[in-house]
Amino acid sequence: MRRNGFDVGCNPILKPLDMIEYRDAILNENGSEAQWPEADVVIGNPPFLGGKLMRTILGNDCVERLFAAYNGQVPAEADLVTYWFAKAWKHIALGQIQRAGLVATNSIRGGASRHVVDRIAHSGTIYDAWDDEPWILDGAAVRVSLICFATHPPVSEVRLDGHAVQRVNSDLTGTEDLTRATCLAENRGIAFMGDTKGGAFDVPGELAREWLSLPLNPNGRPNSDVLRPWRNGMDLTRNPSGRWIIDFGWEMSEREAALYEAPYAYIVKHVRAVRLNNRREAYAAYWWQHVEPRPGMWRALEGRTRYIATPTVAKYRLFCWLDEAVCPDHQLIVITRDDESTFGVLHSRFHEAWALRLGTSLEDRPRYTPSTTFETFPFPEGLTPNIPVADYADDPRAVAIAETARRLNELREAWLNPPDLVEHVPEVVPGYPDRIVPVSAKAAAVLKKRTLTNLCNERPAWLDNAHRDLDAAVAAAYGWPADISEEDAVARLLDLNRDRAAVGR
Repeated sequence: MRRNGFDVGCNPILKPLDMIEYRDAILNENGSEAQWPEADVVIGNPPFLGGKLMRTILGNDCVERLFAAYNGQVPAEADLVTYWFAKAWKHIALGQIQRAGLVATNSIRGGASRHVVDRIAHSGTIYDAWDDEPWILDGAAVRVSLICFATHPPVSEVRLDGHAVQRVNSDLTGTEDLTRATCLAENRGIAFMGDTKGGAFDVPGELAREWLSLPLNPNGRPNSDVLRPWRNGMDLTRNPSGRWIIDFGWEMSEREAALYEAPYAYIVKHVRAVRLNNRREAYAAYWWQHVEPRPGMWRALEGRTRYIATPTVAKYRLFCWLDEAVCPDHQLIVITRDDESTFGVLHSRFHEAWALRLGTSLEDRPRYTPSTTFETFPFPEGLTPNIPVADYADDPRAVAIAETARRLNELREAWLNPPDLVEHVPEVVPGYPDRIVPVSAKAAAVLKKRTLTNLCNERPAWLDNAHRDLDAAVAAAYGWPADISEEDAVARLLDLNRDRAAVGR
């Protein structure tokens, strides 16, 4: 006020504040949708709370009433912040508000949360936005998106991150609208979220090996029936933890599980009490089984000796080979293919660019999903995941991709586990991949720093060259020049997606 020539009131210091209402902004006490007064604009920083945490923080009763009040407006899996976007847009569409500007977590750009922004972008205009900004307050650091929207832009120039663009899409991009991409039938049934254990089923490798060395159980069966090496996202991006997991599958009864004495006794002590109190009836009733054992994934892996895995959330989009005996955690996405050509296409810069645009993110780490990122991605013609590997084994394009992908993986593995620093030790019983063990304490200290994340951070020349060779082979498979820009490649991939979706492929 002083800066603009006004006096500041001092008696009383604060004038009456009748225009401020202290109440829930989105839900009335009776469970109906809260109403907002008419206004010119709405601005604000609504509360951030992920969809998976809403029941824990708000309680089941509140969440159920929220879902009922906004049924058809906000998907049940969306983050809490999206309810403010839905309400603001509803008031704008009714002419009760001219425009709005709100802050959200950057996850609003994808997944269920983006569906709310889809409606805004398709029926109105996002006229100013920042897609991914750091937000640091009281030591807490998150990544946020800021979105201004209206039915008609109040400005002559639409802007994204401070730059003029033709339009802002619902994923807060100003280039090709990849939100139009749809899942392709040719990619279905290939990519899966890994196993969700739902309890302390994982055990140290030393304990698992003790159980593997025990005599046969009363049923005449070894403990190897129900023990697997276990990997999660950090095992791929950092150093492997060496943990194993107790896995009784999805068909074994409790009586049958009890015949595997040592593993069963362990979960009785560490899992049963927690699972019996689970609010989901099936999780409590079948407490000895993993909550989501992914039978579809295991069926798709039958007959394969290995599969491709990538962390759900990671700084870099990395793909690795895992032995078929390894149980993947739900923080891994499993691609049930065992050929180098598929591995190479997935590790190309073209798939990485597609995945970054179609996926969401956790803070500054991109998220990969079986549906939005894998099932929408159009592989080169004739090399799609629905085609048996044998059908294109002699295709020169597939051969070139396989050779460069194999070379990339060999170089990477040699850096992670140099032959002079490790030895390969067979497991105590057959049927499992060998253990990779440091030859000395000095070797262990060196290996501790040799992670895929550190390798990608350094990006040495040999790694860059290997990726360039792979990218060139994949570009040739599409019929593109090796130096095609990322923007042009993504545009062509979108065209391929739309063409194949149109014919139901």
